Amino acid sequence: MHRILTKLKLYWPLTKSLQTGLLLSTGLAGYMSARCPVFNMGTILGLAVSLFLAIAGSTIINMWYDRDIDAKMKRTCNRPLASGQVTPNEALRLGLILSVLGVGMAIAMSPLYGLVVFAGLFFDVIVYTIWLKRRTAWAILWGGISGGMPILAGRALGLGQIDGIGILLALAVLFWIPTHILTFAMRYFDDYAAAGIPTFLAVYGFPVTRATIAVSSVVAALSIGAAGILIGMEWGFVRLLAVLSAGLFLLAIASVLRPTERVNFGLFKYASLYMLAAMILLSV
Repeated sequence: MHRILTKLKLYWPLTKSLQTGLLLSTGLAGYMSARCPVFNMGTILGLAVSLFLAIAGSTIINMWYDRDIDAKMKRTCNRPLASGQVTPNEALRLGLILSVLGVGMAIAMSPLYGLVVFAGLFFDVIVYTIWLKRRTAWAILWGGISGGMPILAGRALGLGQIDGIGILLALAVLFWIPTHILTFAMRYFDDYAAAGIPTFLAVYGFPVTRATIAVSSVVAALSIGAAGILIGMEWGFVRLLAVLSAGLFLLAIASVLRPTERVNFGLFKYASLYMLAAMILLSV
C-alpha cells in the first residue's frame, strides 16, 4: 500500500491537476447546459471519468514528449519526468493506458461524444505538442482548439449532436487558452528562450502579446455571454455574468494601457476564475 501511495504521489503532478480539473469542469458544464434540469447521475459520472482519463492521459503524454524542454526550464525542472523520479517508459505507458481507457469509455457512451474526445486528444498531443509547439508560435491556436473539445464533447453527449451553442462554448475556451499560455510566456520568458520554444512573445514582442491576451479574454467573455443567452440562462445569472465580464474587460484594458507584471498576472488569474464561475453559472 505504501508503494502504491508513493507512486500516486509521483504520478499525480504529471496530470497537471488544476488544468485538468478546469477542463473537466467545462465538459460537465457543456453537458449540463444541454440536459439541465434533467440529470442522469450515471451519465454524469461516466462523463467525468472518461474526460478525466482522456485529459490526464494526453497531459502525461505531452509531459513525456516535452521532458527535455522541462529539464531546461527553472519552472519545470523539478517535475517528476524532468528530474528523473519517473522513467520515460513508465510515464508513456501510463499516459497511453489512461488515454485509451478514456477514449474507449467515451466511445462506448456515445460514438459522437467519443469522436470529439478523441479529436481533443489528437489536436493536443499530435498537432500541438509533437508537430507544432517547437516549430511555430501559432501552435497556441491548436492548443486552444484542443482545450475547447471537452465542453463541446459534453454538450454533444447531452444533445446527441453538435450545435451552434456548443461551438460558441468551445470558442470561449479556445480564446481563454491564450490568456493562460501567453501570460506564462511573458512571466517565464527566459525559461522559454532557454528551451528554444518559439513563443508568440519572442516573435511579435510584448505589446502585441499583451494586446492579444486582452482581445482573446474579451472574445472569450463575449462568446460565453452569447452562449448563455442562447441557452436561456435566467436574467439574474446573465446579469451576474455581465458583472464578472466587466471586471475582465477592465483588467484587459489595464493590461494594454498600463502593463505591469502584476496586472498581467492578475488578468491571468481573474480569467481562470472567470471561466470557472461561468461554467458554474452555465451548469445551474
